[in-house]
Amino acid sequence: MDASSELGEFLKSRRAALRPEEVGITPHPTRRRVSGLRREELAMLANVSITHYTRLEQGRTVSVSDGLLEAIARTLRLTDDETVHLKDLARPAAASSRPAPSRVAHASGSARQLLAAMTDVPALVLDRRNDVLAWNRLGHALLAGHLAPAGPDTPATRPNLTRMLFLDEQYRQLYANWHDQAQLAVASLRLVAGRHPDDRSLAELVGHLTMNSDEFASLWARHPVRTCTSGLKHLRHPLVGAMELSFENLVLPGTSGQHLITYTAEPGSPSEAALRLLGSATASVAQ
Repeated sequence: MDASSELGEFLKSRRAALRPEEVGITPHPTRRRVSGLRREELAMLANVSITHYTRLEQGRTVSVSDGLLEAIARTLRLTDDETVHLKDLARPAAASSRPAPSRVAHASGSARQLLAAMTDVPALVLDRRNDVLAWNRLGHALLAGHLAPAGPDTPATRPNLTRMLFLDEQYRQLYANWHDQAQLAVASLRLVAGRHPDDRSLAELVGHLTMNSDEFASLWARHPVRTCTSGLKHLRHPLVGAMELSFENLVLPGTSGQHLITYTAEPGSPSEAALRLLGSATASVAQ
């Protein structure tokens, strides 16, 4: 993933999404060939020279100030996540200086103990690429009961939730609102890719998905950017039916991007009953 080309494509996508009328520009009815902002219009609104902005969009600017990037972000009406992404892409050297994970990541012993202790809560430990490093029994049953429980223990068989979302039909069918989930997954992956432009395994994952899923390729080309720390999952589990579960995505300190994801149901809800039923079923199988 070349940071300079990614920067240019990201800026172009955001210019194209912003109509002139939204920023007080009245376009000439016969002279305009694009629906979004032109480079010169963006430069004028951000109070930067067209030459400087063009060099930035072409990846030919070596040093970029916070003030310039923030002015462009305000003009393009970027979200906080998109602004962070813009700065990461504009300063790939700073992003590359972040600590790199070991070649083969593993969940720590304490993280595995925590998962095992959460007997009534589905939980997983993922790396920054969404590879499953470990899961507890209920987490495995909730998301990937069709896969071997020991899959995360070996890098060759380790599941990746983003890859599964696009290429594993059984996992895909788990989500009642698959398209929304797919958009969020791609937006989260975009943010990680901007922060870690030298992550070869991440680049290989993106390449694999782009080659094997037209849906992923289409979403990736739109340059969505969004972090995902909490929310709701609407699931259709093959054993216990529909569930609405809250999830929390918690970063594990000192792990180069590993995070713990937990799923809970509202007390007294049908989803809680379904989750308990799933727990009982998995306990019986284990015994």
